[in-house]
Amino acid sequence: MSTTTSETTPGAPTPRPRVAAELAPATPPGRGELRAAIASETTKMRSVRSTVWTLFATLAATIGIGSLIALARTSRWDRMSPIDKLTFDPTSFGLRGVFLAQLALGVLGVLVISSEYSTGMIRTTLTAVPRRVNMLAAKTIVFAVVAAVVSLVAVFAAFGISQSIFASKHAGASLGDSGVLRAVVGAAVYLTAVGLMGIALGTLLRRTAGAISTLFGFVFVLPALVSALPSPWDTNVGKYLPSATGRALFSVRQQSDLLSPGAALAVLAAYVVVSLGLAAFVLSRRDA
Repeated sequence: MSTTTSETTPGAPTPRPRVAAELAPATPPGRGELRAAIASETTKMRSVRSTVWTLFATLAATIGIGSLIALARTSRWDRMSPIDKLTFDPTSFGLRGVFLAQLALGVLGVLVISSEYSTGMIRTTLTAVPRRVNMLAAKTIVFAVVAAVVSLVAVFAAFGISQSIFASKHAGASLGDSGVLRAVVGAAVYLTAVGLMGIALGTLLRRTAGAISTLFGFVFVLPALVSALPSPWDTNVGKYLPSATGRALFSVRQQSDLLSPGAALAVLAAYVVVSLGLAAFVLSRRDA
């Protein structure tokens, strides 16, 4: 019986044992990086003081303004005409604070990325996450989750408080009424969408002041300018603006100057997808 031995030829490199890491299947590129980026962005958002204050402002504006409007409407209820009472939409009035709260969440969306450009931290972020689209995706995902949770808490609280005020005149609504739950959730969807557009503007413009000004003009000033157009252009154009889609989403009663809730949701989603898509395209093709 013969024994076979392996000998190393003089001068040849010593064979290296194959380790488990080499034998394991490769992780798809970008997947682990995205998970790490999401964890990092979660830590950033949790540790920045402006996040807490901005989210608190969202809650205060949505609940506070909605309650004040409910009190004002209730105080003049007995002087309202029968037609006004018949067409009254308590859900929409109780959620009017969304129009101020959208600015708070929009500002937070801008700050998520523009603050890193202003401090130069964006270079460190892009070094840690070389795939820029992954970086933007991580910021978007983390922000969307936080904004959606806070928005849902705010709108449901505003709805509950405002309807308890309207109940004193037997004019309140309940979540079980037709279209009410859809309207309340629609208000949260609209708030989250405005914040996501803020991220897109912060990415495109890089400057906090410029991005916030653009967002403010888009959701507040542009509707006023469009309303000055001659009829029927004011209605035909105005109903496609973001603020009008928001009104359509959290209104129970269908209005002739607004899109249907389904169409409004589609238009709002298009705003978000197009703006974030453009932001990703520009981000991946220019220097930090």
